[in-house]
Amino acid sequence: MADKLIIVESPAKANTIKKFLGGNTKVVASMGHIRDLPKSKMGIDIEHDFEPQYINIRGKGNLIKSLKADAKKAKKVYLATDPDREGEAIAWHLAHILEIPENSVCRVTFNEITKEAVQNSIKKPRTIDMNLTNAQQARRVLDRIVGYKISPVLWKKVRRGLSAGRVQSVAVKLIVDREEEIEKFIPEEYWNIFAKLLDEESDKTFIARLYGKDKKKIEIHSEEEVKEILKDIEKGKYIVTEVKKGQKKRTPAPPFTTSTMQQEASRKLGFTLKKTMSVAQGLYEGVKVEGKGTVGLITYMRTDSTRISEEARTAAKKEIVKKYGEEYYENRYYKTKQNSQDAHEGIRPTYIDLDPEMIKEDLSKDQYKLYKLIYNRFLASQMQAAIYDTISANIDVNNYNFRATGQSLKFKGFMTLYVEATDNKKDDEEESFVPDLKENQEVIKKEVTTKQSFTEPPPRYTEASLVKALEEKGIGRPSTYSPTITTILERRYIEKEQKQLVPTELGKIVNKLLTENFSDIINVEFTAKIEDDFDEIAEGKENWKDVIQSFYGPFEKEVEKVEKDLEHVELQEEVSDVPCDKCGRMMVIKYGRYGKFLACPGYPECKNAKPYVETIDKPCPKCGGKIQVRKSKKKKKYYICENNPKSCDFISWNKPK
Repeated sequence: MADKLIIVESPAKANTIKKFLGGNTKVVASMGHIRDLPKSKMGIDIEHDFEPQYINIRGKGNLIKSLKADAKKAKKVYLATDPDREGEAIAWHLAHILEIPENSVCRVTFNEITKEAVQNSIKKPRTIDMNLTNAQQARRVLDRIVGYKISPVLWKKVRRGLSAGRVQSVAVKLIVDREEEIEKFIPEEYWNIFAKLLDEESDKTFIARLYGKDKKKIEIHSEEEVKEILKDIEKGKYIVTEVKKGQKKRTPAPPFTTSTMQQEASRKLGFTLKKTMSVAQGLYEGVKVEGKGTVGLITYMRTDSTRISEEARTAAKKEIVKKYGEEYYENRYYKTKQNSQDAHEGIRPTYIDLDPEMIKEDLSKDQYKLYKLIYNRFLASQMQAAIYDTISANIDVNNYNFRATGQSLKFKGFMTLYVEATDNKKDDEEESFVPDLKENQEVIKKEVTTKQSFTEPPPRYTEASLVKALEEKGIGRPSTYSPTITTILERRYIEKEQKQLVPTELGKIVNKLLTENFSDIINVEFTAKIEDDFDEIAEGKENWKDVIQSFYGPFEKEVEKVEKDLEHVELQEEVSDVPCDKCGRMMVIKYGRYGKFLACPGYPECKNAKPYVETIDKPCPKCGGKIQVRKSKKKKKYYICENNPKSCDFISWNKPK
């Protein structure tokens, strides 16, 4: 008979915790959720105050029996599921199944799986936090109601089996809206004029760019304007009119939150969100390290806080001073964003002395990459700023104003260890050279060059930039970003081209139907407001059933109205230019589980169907035939001539021009 039974969510976590707890203690895993809403019906009693009708998850019967048997034998049961709303709800469901009284002091949480953290939390158990549990229940119930009520509209008008999610639909809308922006974008021409100038004293050349005329900024939009300016400055002298010298500081980024970790792992390591969270989960739950046994290497990976403990701060100082010297350390505090759930620290290594290089052999390739990213980011967050010497000079020729700016790195500071990536792939601030110029001196023109450019449309979202947008707009929370994007990819509402997220035709149709008919629900403001309501429930300021009630009344009326309005509306099917080879009718484009296909509109009399082949409006550069768009096994697009392999061998990864 065990004195203590500790129930966690995963076997990996159970293995790590076991070694910290001596004596007669048993640690077992619930394997995630054990109760949920049924799949076969809505499972929410609308008439009786939105009471959820939870059932045991199919296939978990033997596990539940085993947990009950272990609980009966133990003197004390502790529920040590993850330290967030989801974990709190799992603990509540476990308490229900194991018949543990609701006011029982049985809940333990730890932000990091270290001996000290685990032992301390076992000494200070608490009751289950019903505010956190109810916030999770509210999300689950609201999402079930929205999905259950809206999905049938999609079944009737688009295709059976489709589903609509509250947060997912807003994410699809962002991607579709961005695609429409790109399609409508009209490029505008603009020009830059550069002068290569020589400073005779140092015998060094540098580049200055035309900035303005008569001290006012100018924009150049045509070649005619360029020719006019070149004519005006052709015989002028280049005189330095102003020189400014200074210093610029670049400060380190804060420790990772879930969102910033996902973004950086995407940019720097090429990880998908799903992969990042899976690898981070493994690092949190425990990795076998030689000489130390199983060790939880990072703190809890679902957080939107950048706060770090004083112990971690002290350990970071010691490591920085030892590795780099006192002048590289700075005690930094970071402000957590207004809507953050500040229950956890930012993501950091649990043992600062476990340097990534030291334990590289104990980690998988992906674990090493992500651990190194987390470790270096945390250490850099407690380091001195990088310092640049800067110089800028204004140079006039006739009444035109050129500007040259230069900077050189004086002190590397935190950049010795880590530099945050950006979406435009510039990891570092570039150094640029301007000599030590003096006011009123003349510099010699070596050459003047011009560059024609065109404005570009906004870029498509990547997983990283979509997470950033969702976070900025207050849509979802750390635990929802990855499942949201995974779901809309799996539903084929969007697809990936290289790293970019592109809406499919199906995604566009579903988005159009939802935004035109459920505009009050499928919008950014509503979705962000609901997240705030969930936060209020978690803080005990709102009753969760009141939040659902205030949403449900207007929503139910909207659903009824939409069903009535759409009763006699049929979505127009897109007609292709391919005749049915059985009955001669022009085939229509339909959407199946795996994307587009061609079907005869004479169904059910004619059941002919064939694959849909996408083509582009450019002819084959070799034979003039049609170019087909296909996808490799890894979903990468390639271009092939319709006559390949019969009479033409054209095939390319690049779209013919």
